[in-house]
Amino acid sequence: MAHFDIPFSVLDLAVVGSGSTPGAALSGTIELARRTEQLGYQRFWVAEHHNMPGIASSAPPVLIAHLAAATRSMRVGSGGVMLPNHAPLVVAEQFGMLEALHPGRIDLGIGRAPGTDPVTAQALRRTANALSVDDFPEEFAALVGYFSSANDRGVHAVPALGNKPDVWLLGSSGYSAQVAGMLGLPFAFAHHFSATNTLPALALYREQFRPSARLTEPYAMVCASVVAARDDERARYLAGPGGLSFLQLRQGRPGLMPTPAQAAGYDYNEMERAFVADRFANQIIGGPDTVFKGITSLLEQTQADELMVTTMVHDPSDARRSHELVAELAELSPPASRSSGDQAAYPSVADPSGNDAA
Repeated sequence: MAHFDIPFSVLDLAVVGSGSTPGAALSGTIELARRTEQLGYQRFWVAEHHNMPGIASSAPPVLIAHLAAATRSMRVGSGGVMLPNHAPLVVAEQFGMLEALHPGRIDLGIGRAPGTDPVTAQALRRTANALSVDDFPEEFAALVGYFSSANDRGVHAVPALGNKPDVWLLGSSGYSAQVAGMLGLPFAFAHHFSATNTLPALALYREQFRPSARLTEPYAMVCASVVAARDDERARYLAGPGGLSFLQLRQGRPGLMPTPAQAAGYDYNEMERAFVADRFANQIIGGPDTVFKGITSLLEQTQADELMVTTMVHDPSDARRSHELVAELAELSPPASRSSGDQAAYPSVADPSGNDAA
């Protein structure tokens, strides 16, 4: 099998499975970060979710600090921080501190949507006036500005000033794609839950891209849902809980991640079965040959510069094995075995001077 010749990375949500606990889920995420670093993955991101019993990654900066301390060279970051939920100053201080503690290893992926229900969003921002899409450019500019200067009210974000992480824009539609392109920023697209928008959004990003101090050319990362196992049947069995969990979320009853047996025994009605089948149609699920073909097809269609893999299964050991199989298929190189020439295949998009402007 051919080397894909692009970096592979990981998105993890610290899934809390039925019969488990948030503490165990977070421990599993830290162990997964260690293992994927050993395998040669480029970066490890965690996502912000609130009011969801089955996801423990509600506070990415706290978890990122632990991940960075538990690993040596892998980039770690947020995929992402949902800016409408937070004051830009707070985000700048948190990620400035992370960058100061772990120089050159912190990614700040920013999303423009709350990513949660309206009641939870109001509790996070402590106001009934929710931020809209129209507020995002101003909020984002304020956030980025804190890393290079005081704002117009003389507020200094300490220790953000001079400690700027690697800033990304995240998206699942064309809006963030265009903003990322116009600002000359790297762009991460959520193919794993918005597959119909993937190609149009990437096209917009590349069309709108303007070179910046940060990037001279577009840099697009695609995040795909992948479950790899010894064969197709086993992979579909392990993927079952992810489908049922997403169905329950859409029905307004989020809970812990079901076991594979619970998912296999669930009595789906016709509409529910169609919903889950549609969900799985845009995921890469199978044994080695199936997964290799799926990844190859996705990369050929998207021409992504980097692939981020997310694996939603009940048991952390099954998630680790899935990432191990993907690493084997992609022929990733462990950090210690990469030669100086190999490092060029794992680019950092950040300006080494730290003076990149958004």
